Amino acid sequence: SSLLGVGGAISGASAIVAADTVVQAKKEDSAMAIGVITLLGTLGIVFYPEIGMAVGLNDFDYGVWAGASLHETAQVVAAGDSISQESKEVATVVKLVRICWLAPIVMYLVFRMRREGKNQSHTRTAEVPWVPWFLVMFVVFAAVRSCELLPEEGLLSLEPLSTGFKWLMCAGMAGVGLHTNLRELLHAGPRPLLVGTLQWALLAGVSLALIRCL
Repeated sequence: SSLLGVGGAISGASAIVAADTVVQAKKEDSAMAIGVITLLGTLGIVFYPEIGMAVGLNDFDYGVWAGASLHETAQVVAAGDSISQESKEVATVVKLVRICWLAPIVMYLVFRMRREGKNQSHTRTAEVPWVPWFLVMFVVFAAVRSCELLPEEGLLSLEPLSTGFKWLMCAGMAGVGLHTNLRELLHAGPRPLLVGTLQWALLAGVSLALIRCL
């Protein structure tokens, strides 16, 4: 439930992987959370443009809605681009605001796990770090990029580096899959999908209502 909540609220699979370094859930639970979030977000790419036009959202409002309620960054960009360039840009900015919550949420999970004395896999409290290293590096590189210490026409523009980032993410996702037993996933039943769907519906409904009101 923690992984589904983090994945749906922040940034999909990447947030689930980040939170799992603290929660340390069973491998099948991590894979289930990633699968549910990825499936629902992919469906959102297809249905969001149709819903947006049906309810009469303009390009700006649609971008806010997509960025505020879809799961993965790539899904947000795809859904926004299906309407207009403005929608894509607005959706991306709103999504980045959600991603900024990754650090505080993971820190909260660290505090909660240490307070409870154990995590879901019964790991000793001492094994749960106060500050995960991935979080430290996330903040450092976000600061470096925000301060424009790296020129646009420099390291960031190197295609091999960009490709390397993608392959590293693929390797992380593949690692989760290789530790997953499909039979165990089937034993989980429909509840994870139902919970993920209800969570997504609540987030989409509340964000749409706020857009209408404000």
